[in-house]
Amino acid sequence: MTLPQAISLAVLLLVVAALIQGKVRADVVALSGAAVLLATGTLRPAEVQGAFASPAIIALASLFVIAYAMEISGLLDLMIRMGGRLCARIGAAGIWIMIVFCGAASAFLNNTPIVVLAAPVVRDVSRSIGASPRRFLMPLSYVTVLGGCCTLIGTSTNLLVNDMARSGGQPAFGLFEITGPALVVAAVGGLYLLLFGARLMGQDPGGEDVTMEAALKTSEARHADVSVGDPRLFAGHRPFQPRKALAGLAVFVGVVAVAAANLAPIAAAAFTGAVVLILLRIITAEEAYSGMRPEILLLIAGMVVIGIALDVTGLAAASTDALIGVTRDLSPFWALVLLYGGTLFLTEALSNATVAVLITPVAVALAESLGVSPRPFLVAVMIAASAAFATPFGYQTNVLVYEMGRYSYMDFVRVGLPLNLITWAAAVLAIPVFFPF
Repeated sequence: MTLPQAISLAVLLLVVAALIQGKVRADVVALSGAAVLLATGTLRPAEVQGAFASPAIIALASLFVIAYAMEISGLLDLMIRMGGRLCARIGAAGIWIMIVFCGAASAFLNNTPIVVLAAPVVRDVSRSIGASPRRFLMPLSYVTVLGGCCTLIGTSTNLLVNDMARSGGQPAFGLFEITGPALVVAAVGGLYLLLFGARLMGQDPGGEDVTMEAALKTSEARHADVSVGDPRLFAGHRPFQPRKALAGLAVFVGVVAVAAANLAPIAAAAFTGAVVLILLRIITAEEAYSGMRPEILLLIAGMVVIGIALDVTGLAAASTDALIGVTRDLSPFWALVLLYGGTLFLTEALSNATVAVLITPVAVALAESLGVSPRPFLVAVMIAASAAFATPFGYQTNVLVYEMGRYSYMDFVRVGLPLNLITWAAAVLAIPVFFPF
């Protein structure tokens, strides 16, 4: 092993250990690893700069700005309140309809503000009809996570996997190209939650209510790697501003339409949309910076730098060759099963960005070694890196409902572990249908 390889491996192991320990913010951990790689000469500045200016980072930052413009206009808040009134009229069925709506919205918007706004409504309405909020809060979080898998812009993981695959010579994914298998996974997971989830959640322990502001603060303390920043960004109800809401919605729909029609890359369309909103004074520059979620962007950039080091030093190729030697005799289907399971296992312990950086090159190399298309393997990484549900600390939305619903850690294991297995089976059966080997 060469010295650059040894340094890269040491940085990777230390970063992973720090992320698992969770005592330091994940973006700080990732950037510290990148700094060590630069300071030791393992990477040159020219090799690092691409990570901070990648299309995935530009697209995410721009989409965060557009989504935040819609949030501060009061549009999302208004829609959640209207859903709450519907729930109050038709009971538990209305709450499930609202949960499905939140999942659909998460295919296009960050799921954290959706859960922040919807969770108190779900809690209050469920109590008004004599039902335990525990029946609905955990499914709310899980369904928004599943919804985020359904489009290329639904989660940062999808954009990051797409960007890394494209940099490796693979064709880019379309906006709705992954929707087919992801919808199958979301439908199977949602049906499981509807039919069996409530029975596995245990009894409501009672006790004092937890406010959303308190849940946000606790979630930041427990799980910094998906922190969305200042809880005040999402505090309270926002008054509905029709002009800003319509403008924000129009720009968002325009961005989606342009990207879906392949008229421009997602990064270009989203960046243009964000700038248009600022020029039209729908959102101020200061508000745009507030909604940009720099901690998420820097986490991703830092992990991409580590991924570049693994590639440049040859460590990634050596590791992949060893894995290919083990899986050479497997059929493409069982290789897909193994890849999905490995990604799922890692995601329970590490951030989505970390898993995407580590596994995406492996997915491409594994497919090429088997002489099949990398597409199904990349889609498996996208879904598995998001659809991990067995702990309350994998996503900030999980931590939010964990606090508000007063769940125990084992509640998430009881409900989330079977959900992991069910969605795993659904994914590996559905992916080859939409993306043949």
